[in-house]
Amino acid sequence: MLKVQEIREIIKLIDQSSITEFTYETNGTSVTMKKSGNEAAKASASITAEEMNQQFISIDESPQVQESPVQPQASTGSAVDDKADNNPDYDYEIVSPMVGTFYASSTPEGEPYVSKGSSVDPNTVVCIVEAMKLFNEIEAEVSGEIVEIIAENGELVEYGQPLFRVKKK
Repeated sequence: MLKVQEIREIIKLIDQSSITEFTYETNGTSVTMKKSGNEAAKASASITAEEMNQQFISIDESPQVQESPVQPQASTGSAVDDKADNNPDYDYEIVSPMVGTFYASSTPEGEPYVSKGSSVDPNTVVCIVEAMKLFNEIEAEVSGEIVEIIAENGELVEYGQPLFRVKKK
């Protein structure tokens, strides 16, 4: 059975390539990834009932970190909305690579990995997402400054949900 990290790496490779469809099968496990146009790579894993009792993996969006293009939206007439749309204070979002529980530090009493104003580089660990009793360190994958921490410590996060906003350097 493929490990979550192996699936993530396959998704990244497919997303960066011109391949639009990819299927991998082994020991009753089948992983199929498809992408079209500018949409992110999509993947799902189908497993036998026996393997499902051991582990279940489902990936439905894009790679772990994705750039978030800031586009003005139709104005509702609010001055606050206009200011937010025209003058964004971030240009990158660090998103959750999986469904799980967000932890800002390695221990409940520990200092958070990063806080608002922290400088990060691509290898800086910014948080942990726990999924199926596995603690996955999430890296920034970009150089910049944390301008907003979106997720709350101990909060359940979804796949692709923004966790941090970063102003790139």
